[in-house]
Amino acid sequence: MICKSAIDIAKKWVRVTSERTEDYEEGVNNPAKDWEKETLAAEGRYEAGIKDSIIRKAFGKGVKKVGTAKQKAKTILKGIVRWPEGVRGAEDDMRTGMEPVVKVLEALTLPDRYPTGDVRNIKRVEAIQQALHKLKTG
Repeated sequence: MICKSAIDIAKKWVRVTSERTEDYEEGVNNPAKDWEKETLAAEGRYEAGIKDSIIRKAFGKGVKKVGTAKQKAKTILKGIVRWPEGVRGAEDDMRTGMEPVVKVLEALTLPDRYPTGDVRNIKRVEAIQQALHKLKTG
């Protein structure tokens, strides 16, 4: 079968797709099906896929395929320019997520503090860990 090269396909994809921001927004605002409903209905398929990927050891294979050099290069290329905007856009989510953590920590009475290096100081860390774990797991 005659087919365009991967280079040509990728170039056209970048040229065409990068200009479709209105289509992207339209798709998010007016999806054919409700995201939450469909995602919840897919939980069984998600679990089956995760189990299958574990059996196939897909995670490790993917990591090996990409390698550290590509991971670093892509992270630097995309991450640095997106980081500030992403952080600014997440301020409300951060506040909402931290409110219950702060409440738990404020209500905590830590065990006595001992001199630096005293093994009993670990009890302070343990109290924090236990309280936050309970918050997370219920």
